Amino acid sequence: MIIMGWNINKNKCLRCGACVSVCPKIALELSEHGIENNKNLCNLCGICEKICPVGAIKVNKNA
Repeated sequence: MIIMGWNINKNKCLRCGACVSVCPKIALELSEHGIENNKNLCNLCGICEKICPVGAIKVNKNA
C-alpha cells in the first residue's frame, strides 16, 4: 500500500534550502533538524522534489 504524502531522506539532504525557497505554499522550513514540512499547508505539488539537487525528497500523490 502506498500512502499519499511527503518524505525526506535526512541522510541525503544537504540542508541547502533550495526546496524551501521554491515552495509556493511556504510549507517547508529549514531548522536545526533539517527540512520540516507543514503537512497542513503542503498541497503535494512536487516542486520541492524536482528542485532538490540530490533527490532527497519524494512526493507521492497516489493512494
